[in-house]
Amino acid sequence: MRLVLLGPPGAGKGTQAKFIEERLGVPHISTGDLLRGAVQRQTALGQAAEQYMTRGELVPNDVVVEMIAERIKERDCLEGFLLDGFPRNLTQAEVLERMLVSHRAQLDHVVSIRVHPEELIRRLSGRRTCRSCGAMYHVVFNPPKQNERCDRCGGELFQRDDDREDTIRARLAVYDRETAPLHDYYQHRGLLRSIDGEGTAEAVRSRILAVLDGTQ
Repeated sequence: MRLVLLGPPGAGKGTQAKFIEERLGVPHISTGDLLRGAVQRQTALGQAAEQYMTRGELVPNDVVVEMIAERIKERDCLEGFLLDGFPRNLTQAEVLERMLVSHRAQLDHVVSIRVHPEELIRRLSGRRTCRSCGAMYHVVFNPPKQNERCDRCGGELFQRDDDREDTIRARLAVYDRETAPLHDYYQHRGLLRSIDGEGTAEAVRSRILAVLDGTQ
């Protein structure tokens, strides 16, 4: 099965993507994770992307498209995949469609997780990341046992630049401007499945499961 997972920053895509990956046995391809990894390693791609990411802006299409095109050619994607963070705009959606046609494949579903903007800000601004091992925490939902220290390795916890409120609002504005039009694009193709992303992770999971099982 080939899926696209849509949703603004903080909608819980990462949590739900892990569930879908395990349920379907297909790789979860997170554009954000791939880009952050490239930034950490300071590759040419990472250096090009970093200046945009720290301002809460989208990384240019050509950089992201090249990365995704190479990833979905890999052997573990032959039976399907879950794209998280791609496509982010209509140009990328059209490129993805051409990629799949060239592979004689097509998307099965586009799952869109909807969450109120103020809830997104509450979720994102509370996130903390370990400088040493990259473990994620939240000051409300998943606080560390020791203040500002990682439970796994004892490393210092910090707030990423893209988790600060002003950057979050910029990211949400970019999402609305660039990504929201994808709903019409995929609705027209009969692929869009809108999911309420508020409530517990288990409640959201059950709504997604209904899509995957064909009961929604």
